[in-house]
Amino acid sequence: MDERLQRILPRVQKPARYVGGEYNQIIKDKAEVRLRMAFCFPDTYEIGMSNLGMRILYGCLNELPGVWCERVFAPWGDMEDEMRREGIPLWALESGDPVSDFDVVAFSLGYEMAYTNVLNMLDLSGIPLRSADRPGLRPLVFAGGTSCCNPEPLADFMDLMVLGEGEEIDAELLKLYQTALDEDWSKQQFLLEAAKLGGVYVPSLYEPVYDENGLLTEMRALPGAPETVTKRIISDFDSSYFPVEPIVPSTEIVHDRVTLELFRGCIRGCRFCQAGYVYRPVRSRSTEKLVQQGVDSVKNTGYQQISLSSLSSSDYRGLPDLCDGLLDYGEARGISLALPSLRADNFSMDIMQRIQKVRRSGLTFAPEAGSQRLRDAINKNVCEADLLESCRVAFAGGWNGVKLYFMLGLPTETDEDIVAIAELATKVLHCWKQHASNKSRGVRITVSTSCFVPKPHTPFQWEAQVSMEEYKRRVRLLRETMTAKAITYNWHDPETSYLEAALSRGDRRVGNAIEAAWRSGAKMDSWSEFFSFERWMQAFESCGLDPAFYATRERTQDEVLPWSRVDMGVRADFLWQEREKSRAATITPDCREKCSACGAVCLLKGGKCDG
Repeated sequence: MDERLQRILPRVQKPARYVGGEYNQIIKDKAEVRLRMAFCFPDTYEIGMSNLGMRILYGCLNELPGVWCERVFAPWGDMEDEMRREGIPLWALESGDPVSDFDVVAFSLGYEMAYTNVLNMLDLSGIPLRSADRPGLRPLVFAGGTSCCNPEPLADFMDLMVLGEGEEIDAELLKLYQTALDEDWSKQQFLLEAAKLGGVYVPSLYEPVYDENGLLTEMRALPGAPETVTKRIISDFDSSYFPVEPIVPSTEIVHDRVTLELFRGCIRGCRFCQAGYVYRPVRSRSTEKLVQQGVDSVKNTGYQQISLSSLSSSDYRGLPDLCDGLLDYGEARGISLALPSLRADNFSMDIMQRIQKVRRSGLTFAPEAGSQRLRDAINKNVCEADLLESCRVAFAGGWNGVKLYFMLGLPTETDEDIVAIAELATKVLHCWKQHASNKSRGVRITVSTSCFVPKPHTPFQWEAQVSMEEYKRRVRLLRETMTAKAITYNWHDPETSYLEAALSRGDRRVGNAIEAAWRSGAKMDSWSEFFSFERWMQAFESCGLDPAFYATRERTQDEVLPWSRVDMGVRADFLWQEREKSRAATITPDCREKCSACGAVCLLKGGKCDG
């Protein structure tokens, strides 16, 4: 360990974030390594180490011969101050080597508010921020993750972006890169070849064209660029890689447990949900394989909890058998099960009783909207009777607390829809009074609201976000309407959501505002300790940009969208049809009830959709 690092570690919070050495970390002999990859997560160690996608790709890439993939996380503010003061560059945890020594620097992008951390990590590594300022082939800087479905805000900083699931395409990309190094290709030659792989978006091969009003009129494909870049998926998900020997952190993280991935995709079609569209089609793992993965993971880590993870875990077909199989092993050993992502329309007391045998956790439901009309408009496919019946079963079974999540500012929302949230929460309270089996403990009903953010590749990608002032008015209306003492109301600040909307639907010009914000001190923007709304507004203004142009402006069907060269598998005309159906509050059945022919199944290439 660097002597300077040893000197500063006692002066920072949670020094275990920065030293590595964890159980199950992967160490390789440098003499046998041909290609080194710094896998960067642009947030703290606790957040990154809880990310299942990072665990999967870390293990998967380290199985490649001659490749050593190491982890890099964003330092907290106190550590960054010490690093800059001592002149210590950002390093990888496994080897302790500076990131600038690596051949490839790859970022996982799952949230737009982490964009300034990407620039900060590059700067801490001594690597030029912009791709144009890195003329050589080494280091190659690229990104993957959900946020890359609109690659334009970070286009000037990335050499390329990977669209979709990375297990196969990352391996293909690294193989091609090794060939480029061996044969002394130029960077441009490599990028042209990489663009042919499929699922690789090379920003320098596309040129945005704007009209006199600042509207994007064309994403011009330059010579060698594919007309459309289609995301990559794993067709045979049941046989795909899963890390049964994940790293066991040396300090507490957000999700300190084994996480089993039940399936990818979602059979539902909630019109606001980006993940529900960009991860289509649905692909599941077999119950037998999941049980074995769970048992092996517990044996290899010593964790005492297994979380069953997906976008809608209660939709997994084999859930009862899976719970039984895991409990057969875990119950006698004190290993509990957690089942997030519950839906109110298929809540099963039988399943909940099974998974709560060891440790009982709270219940969380996300009706998203208070009125049935608005739930139909967003295609939530949940009715009030479903929620109240689920609460009745839970309260009768001994539960005394429930959390309810809603969004304010959804398209077509009215004040009546907002008041309906309070009315629904009151009905849940009455349900407890009527059916609770243990009233002596009281009841805890928590209502939380966030501000709707229109996202690319969803039916609401054309919609306007409500203004911050209007969101605050709706919060006040709901707060004044919700009067029962047993109901607690929490709401998310609108400033972050406004900026998230501007970044998520931004074009390439937004990259200038991101850099301006970073240069004025922006970082860790998903943390309230660091976020400064005023700083971001000044950054946009300094670049001659109005964030409202991206956040609160409705798009027309024929407007060219910044992500128009990206195909996430769902047809644009299908998304528009879903938008029109939302205006009529018309629902679309889930994939198991009826295939909606969204187009995603065409990506399977012989595989099977489990919808």
